[in-house]
Amino acid sequence: MSDATINIGGRLVGGGHKAFIIAEIAQAHDGSLGLAHVYIDAAAEAGVDAVKFQTHIASEESTLDEPFRVRFSLQDETRYAYWRRMEFSPEQWAGLAEHARSRKLQFLSSPFSLQAVAILRRIGMSAWKVASGEVVSEDMLQAMAEDRRPFLLSTGMSAWAEIDQAVDSIRSLGCPLATMQCTSQYPTPLERVGLNVIGELRSRYSAPAGLSDHSGLPIAAIAALARGADLLELHLTLDRRMFGPDVPASLDVEGMRQVVQARDAIETLDRNPVDKDRLAAEFSEMRRIFGRSLALRRNMTAGAELAREDLSFKKPGTGIPASEINKVIGRRLTRDVSADRLLQWVDLVNDK
Repeated sequence: MSDATINIGGRLVGGGHKAFIIAEIAQAHDGSLGLAHVYIDAAAEAGVDAVKFQTHIASEESTLDEPFRVRFSLQDETRYAYWRRMEFSPEQWAGLAEHARSRKLQFLSSPFSLQAVAILRRIGMSAWKVASGEVVSEDMLQAMAEDRRPFLLSTGMSAWAEIDQAVDSIRSLGCPLATMQCTSQYPTPLERVGLNVIGELRSRYSAPAGLSDHSGLPIAAIAALARGADLLELHLTLDRRMFGPDVPASLDVEGMRQVVQARDAIETLDRNPVDKDRLAAEFSEMRRIFGRSLALRRNMTAGAELAREDLSFKKPGTGIPASEINKVIGRRLTRDVSADRLLQWVDLVNDK
């Protein structure tokens, strides 16, 4: 397999293969295990390839000094308390993974601590998703690399030098990877999505590249697909009226389905080039219907000589072609001809 493709659970990504679409759940479940399972079903109904969570363990990754990114919570006094509320047990994570697989989805989750890596490794994942904030976490990268699974690397907070370092590190550990343009702004204005970076990532690292989008609109993802993105990651919400900090950056189920439909349509378009000459031949009969032939502008009688001003071009194209007008001018009629019928060669005296 070349560097231009990676294998995620038996699915080739990159190299012209169908784009791989990930529904990012993150903390949309708001700490409810039941709701997390509902999101898996919703992602499956939308037709995506993978569902992705975030595995947080407050005591392993945070402290009471961590501020809220957005002060949204009505029940958590601290960000640390919020992370505690987002935790699931290893057994619960295993249940979520099994549910996803039963719905034919790849199960992914971004770890945010070494202990989270260990939990997810026991569950088994087909790829490791590295969140934008963990690109420079060398200990995390090394821990994830132990099973040589592909890395999906978001780049939302990193300059090129940091991305270069992370890519070099991942490859030195023997792991294939894909990179994703990302802007860590929730929601991301369209002018900051950065579709141009997708091509730069693919060229710079000779690896699949895509978009982790936070615009909350299908159009950014669809535009990325039209530009050849190899993979997409999009936040999912059950409804735009749901609670949570990521809702403004999320697609609802119908929006996610639209992106999947666009992906499939674009693949069909790309895999079926059209031969213009062949296509024109197939429409020859239609061309006759929609084409134009010579007709009279007024009723004329037998013996009348035809001048340019007597002639017009009318449908269908089954009579004397409009291109033959110069062969008709100056000819005389063999019989009376009305203006509501096409002119035929038999209507003309053959004296030219």
